Amino acid sequence: MSENILGAFMEEELVSQPVVWQRAVEQARSEDLLPADGKRIAVIGCGTSWFMAQSYAAARESAGKGVTDAFAASEAFLNSNSADRQYDAVVAITRSGTTTEVLEILAALKGIVPTVAIIGDTTSPIIELADTVIGLQYADERSVVQTRFATTALVYMLTSLDIDVQPAIADARDAVSAPVPQELLDAEQFTFLGTGWTVGLAHEAGLKMREAVQGWTESYPAMEYRHGPISIAAPGRVTWLFGTQPEGLDQDMAATGALYLHTDKHPLAELARVHKVTLERARVRGLNPDLPRNLTRSVILDASA
Repeated sequence: MSENILGAFMEEELVSQPVVWQRAVEQARSEDLLPADGKRIAVIGCGTSWFMAQSYAAARESAGKGVTDAFAASEAFLNSNSADRQYDAVVAITRSGTTTEVLEILAALKGIVPTVAIIGDTTSPIIELADTVIGLQYADERSVVQTRFATTALVYMLTSLDIDVQPAIADARDAVSAPVPQELLDAEQFTFLGTGWTVGLAHEAGLKMREAVQGWTESYPAMEYRHGPISIAAPGRVTWLFGTQPEGLDQDMAATGALYLHTDKHPLAELARVHKVTLERARVRGLNPDLPRNLTRSVILDASA
């Protein structure tokens, strides 16, 4: 694939997701590296990784595996003396392994709290800080806009909870190759909704559209949508729900004139479909999601600044 094509890396990476997810399933089944059932854990990340942390945390607690809190690494309260914040382990998700806020937390916890890092670049500095490293180097990416690393990390984590993601893999094969309808290319605005573990997916979908398309996107827990945000729903705009539909939401959406998307496809496959829509929306606008405006592959802060 030519690197001169807008989003060439993103396309190659998003299309590969079904195959890469299957590899993550097999790896997760052969390893036992995440904190054991019953352990109180915190999961940290920045940006996309934070949203995957949210999804894992919700899924782990719902599965009865133990208290699980998700934090943006920049706002993680992990050094508190409060009894309710004494974690048995901390899991860090980071594609590059160079994100400043994540590295600072792991350095502060070294020798105090066991840590696990899920990373794409297994040569990064994080391997010296984390007690355990889960390497997903086959899911690493060249595009600045993340797709497969994030979803692959989540597939690995869900599999560790004994959640069957084979339906997601099957559904994603179509999602990453299906043509994008014109109404989605032309839409003025997108709002993404989720419930339970899919709230993190909704936030991630919104981030992808903002990064790659520079578009107006919002995301909410689905039950919160009718507490105000539905006011912007209108013809030419899209509301896209991942997961279980709250009762009556489809009827309320019909009255707005907005395009409402909710399918019986697996939510992870629907996120992969959003990746495809995002790529094509960027291309028709002449934007390159491999190098989005104002963004770099990793945020490395200068401590002296």
